[in-house]
Amino acid sequence: MPELPEVETVRRTLNKLVTGKTIADVIVSLPRLIKAPDDAMLFIELMKGQTIRDVGRRGKFLLFYLDDFVMVSHLRMEGRYGLYQEGDDVEKHTHVIFQFTDATELRYKDVRTFGTMHLFARGQEMAGPPLHKLGPEPLDKAFTAELLKERVKGRKSKIKPLLLNQEIIVGLGNIYVDEALFQAGIHPERVPDELTDEQWQTLHVSIVQILSESISLGGSSIKSYVDGQGQEGQFQHTLKAYGRTGEPCVACGTPIEKFVVGGRGTHICPSCQPR
Repeated sequence: MPELPEVETVRRTLNKLVTGKTIADVIVSLPRLIKAPDDAMLFIELMKGQTIRDVGRRGKFLLFYLDDFVMVSHLRMEGRYGLYQEGDDVEKHTHVIFQFTDATELRYKDVRTFGTMHLFARGQEMAGPPLHKLGPEPLDKAFTAELLKERVKGRKSKIKPLLLNQEIIVGLGNIYVDEALFQAGIHPERVPDELTDEQWQTLHVSIVQILSESISLGGSSIKSYVDGQGQEGQFQHTLKAYGRTGEPCVACGTPIEKFVVGGRGTHICPSCQPR
């Protein structure tokens, strides 16, 4: 599933590609992707004539700001957007096509069909699902080590599942939690009360640095992720823990181990991240 750096990269490319374009019509071939309104035909009618004013992001969600509405889109496992010319061959698994007045089309392709689209009146997008319970953005200035510590205070869960919880902090998935915990030298099975103030500071810095570096490299293309222009990310070439099972740790040479924490495959250096 695309995580914060991948969604942010898609946001930036789509902003360049579609901002200012006006929707002439929408083709929806898989209505169940449209979650709000619950009538895909109404979704289509509301979108007609709307101009895309901006493309934003909240956690792993894309927010298309239109004249009167906001479309909240979640890519889930393999959703992707691409800009095409009218008349270009439509690829298999293309389920939604936004046709613009300039004879271009924004197409949404989703092999797994887990993606979702919600349409809200502007100003109402944060009032209910799927955005209303999301935690703070890790790249906002307001996100500090103290805030992170406070949001998990008293919880008995292990630190990795807590970091994956989108109501505590948004945008982090398996790749970036493994990388941040490795960089911070923290075992994923530690619980919040076991961490020192220094470790919270180190973890905060690691989260921000890892996410920022990945964004600068266009995200991680582990499986099928590409940005809005079809380009793969490059951060996967810098990974130090995730996906490196059996390979020597870049810091100490100990083989990277993989096991399951909270139902998720987890990669650590047992020497650099003692339990």
